Amino acid sequence: MLKGKFRFWIVGLVALATIINYIDRGSLGILWPEISEDLGLTKTDYAIILNVFTFAYAFGQTLFGKIFDWVGTRIGFVLAIGVWSAATILHAAATGLTSFAIFRGILGVSEAGNWPGATKANSEWFPINERALAQGIFNSGAAIGGIISGPVIGLLFYFLGSWQATFISVGILGFLWLVPWLLVYKSEPATHPWLSEEERQFILSGQRNKDTNEVADYAPDSMEILSRKESWGVILASFFIDPIWWLFIGWLPLYLNETYGFGVEQIAAYSALPYVGAMFGAWFGGLLAQNRIDSGWTVNKTRKFVIGLGGLIMLVFLLLTTQASTPLLAVFLMAAILFGFQTAIGNIQTLPSDFYSGKSVGSLAGFAGTAAKLAVVGLNFLIPVITVQSYAPAFVVGAALAICSVLSVWFLCSNIQPLKPIAQKA
Repeated sequence: MLKGKFRFWIVGLVALATIINYIDRGSLGILWPEISEDLGLTKTDYAIILNVFTFAYAFGQTLFGKIFDWVGTRIGFVLAIGVWSAATILHAAATGLTSFAIFRGILGVSEAGNWPGATKANSEWFPINERALAQGIFNSGAAIGGIISGPVIGLLFYFLGSWQATFISVGILGFLWLVPWLLVYKSEPATHPWLSEEERQFILSGQRNKDTNEVADYAPDSMEILSRKESWGVILASFFIDPIWWLFIGWLPLYLNETYGFGVEQIAAYSALPYVGAMFGAWFGGLLAQNRIDSGWTVNKTRKFVIGLGGLIMLVFLLLTTQASTPLLAVFLMAAILFGFQTAIGNIQTLPSDFYSGKSVGSLAGFAGTAAKLAVVGLNFLIPVITVQSYAPAFVVGAALAICSVLSVWFLCSNIQPLKPIAQKA
C-alpha cells in the first residue's frame, strides 16, 4: 500500500466522500425539470429549497466544526456522511415544497461536516508544505463530483425511470463509503498501526513552520479565535469567495434551462465541463503552493500569491462570461472561472491550520464555512431578481466578490504563520 504514502489514502477517502457529497447535492438541480413538472413547483420554490439547504449548511459548518474538534475526525465523518446519505434517500418521499425543504435542510446540516472535517484531517495528516496539495486533492473531489454527477444522475434517471428512484440510488453510495473509512482510519498519525515510523516522523516533524521554526500549538477558545484579525481574514475571504462556486452549483442547471432551453439530458451533458476546470485548478493550486514553499518562498508569500492568482483568473473570466454567445463557449469560460476558484480556495482553506493547532482548526473552518454559506443565501435571494433578462449581472457580482476575497487575505492576514496567545504577542 503506497509505502511511505499512507497519508494519501486518508485524503483519497476524504476526496471520495466529497465526490459522493456532490452527487447527492447535484441531484436536485439536474432532476428539477422533472420534479417541478411532476409536483407543480416553480423557480421561486427552487430558490426557497436551495436557501433552506444553504441556511442549514451554514449552521452545519459551525456545528460540525465543533463536533470534529470534540469527537475526532474518524467519528465525525461517520456522523456526517451517515446522516446526509439517509437525508438523500428521504428526498424520494417528498411530495411538495415543505417536505422537499425539510429533507434538504437535514441534508445541508450534515453535508456541511465534510469541509471542517477535511481541513482537520489535512492538518493532522500532512506537513505544512503539503497541506495545500492535500487540500487540492480533497477539493478535486468536489470538482470530480461535479463532473460525474450530471452523467451519473442522468443515467440513473434514464434506467430507473423516476426521480424518486434516482435519489434512493445516490443515497446508498454514502453508506457504502463507511466500510473502507472505518477499516482504514483507525486513529491519528501518532498512533496509527499501519503507518511506517518514517512517514509518522515526516508528518509530525513537518507540522513546524520553517519560516519561524514553530509548530502551531495555539488552541484558543471560540471567543479568542474571533478576537483575532487573522481569523476574520479567513472568515471574510470565505464569505466573499464561496458564492462564486455556489453560483454554478446552484444555478448552472437553471441557467442552461432558461437561457438555452435545455432538458435533463442536455443539462447533464453540459454541466460537467466547468468542473473539469475546477479539478485541474484544485491540483494546480496545491502543486504550485508546494513548489513555491519547497523553492524557498515563505508560507506567507506563497499563500498570498496563489490566492491572488486564483482571484485574478476568476475576475477576468467572470467578466468574459457576460458576453458568452453559445452554451459551449459559456461552459468553457465557466471551466476557467472554477479553475481560478479552486486555485485560490485550497490555500484559503489551509489558513486555519497555518494559524492554529488541531483543537481550533475545525472551529475556525466551521466559522468560515458558516459565513460563506450565509453569503450564498444572500446570493440565492438576489439571483431571481437580477437575472430576469439575463444572467450577466450575476457574473458581474461574482467578479466583485473575487476582488474582495483576495483583499481580505492580503490586508487582514498580515503575516501567515503560527499565532501566539494575545498575552505573549509582545
